[in-house]
Amino acid sequence: MTHTRESAPMPQGKVTAILVFTTVLWGGSFLFNKIGMREIPPIQFFFFRFALAALLMGIICIPRLSRLNRDIVRRGAMVGVALAAVNLTFVLGVSGTTISRAGYLNNLFVLFIPLISFLIWRERLDRITFAGVFLAVAGLWELASGGAEGFNRGDLLSTVCAVFIAIHIITVSRVLRDEDVYLVTFVQFSTVALAGAAITLAMPWPAFTIGAAGGWSLAYCAIFPTVICFTLQNAFQRFTTPTKAGLIYTLDPVWSMLAGVFILGERLTPRELVGCMLILVAVAGPLLGRLYLEQRHRRLYHLDDVEEA
Repeated sequence: MTHTRESAPMPQGKVTAILVFTTVLWGGSFLFNKIGMREIPPIQFFFFRFALAALLMGIICIPRLSRLNRDIVRRGAMVGVALAAVNLTFVLGVSGTTISRAGYLNNLFVLFIPLISFLIWRERLDRITFAGVFLAVAGLWELASGGAEGFNRGDLLSTVCAVFIAIHIITVSRVLRDEDVYLVTFVQFSTVALAGAAITLAMPWPAFTIGAAGGWSLAYCAIFPTVICFTLQNAFQRFTTPTKAGLIYTLDPVWSMLAGVFILGERLTPRELVGCMLILVAVAGPLLGRLYLEQRHRRLYHLDDVEEA
């Protein structure tokens, strides 16, 4: 998370368009993970993706490496551990369920952020968030009841992934300050790659061959939803509010579902579709409520300024 600059001279249309573009790339990562893991086991795919991303980010950071210091390494590594947990549960979750279901389950991170903040720091939970949690539980029930396998292992891991996404976002907002974004990102990716290497070395190495589909999938996931998306997010999210950014990011599962239906031929039962829609409303509803309150507060603040003038 980066700090918001509400008065920054950046056209909001451009910011919105770029952040929407990142959701398209992130949505595509569900598809390419699924395709790539037909050839490459999930743990190895996770490791190769971030090893390649760290290499590419290292090349980008060559002119900046002289600024790398112990504090950047410490903070980047802390955030990197959370990112490793996110992506490990992500690949294991996607490998065990449809990308349509995984996309919506991952999106629950928006609700987990205030819940975790309440449990750890006793930050106040508003009624809108409570309503969102209730709808999300109803959506999960519909997903569990509508699928042939019920709420399976992949669904559970995708939900756990949402918890780790929330932890990662909270960690970024509380750990990072004014460090060089590129160097911090490089350390993050390197930490994830090292975690992947440790896991793969600790486990038996399965026999597999990387073909064209696996290779292109790895390249896509390392470059677009990793290097490019993290850079764009860090560069442009600061020019909008967290609420608006969160609303834009709810598009992720929409793209993943479209890719699952039209490219992989996935089909959702009516109850699964209802469950996905309930989760989308559960996530987007509280964000829309907060956006309304933010705009109302700005209007009232503006009126007060006009009256004082």
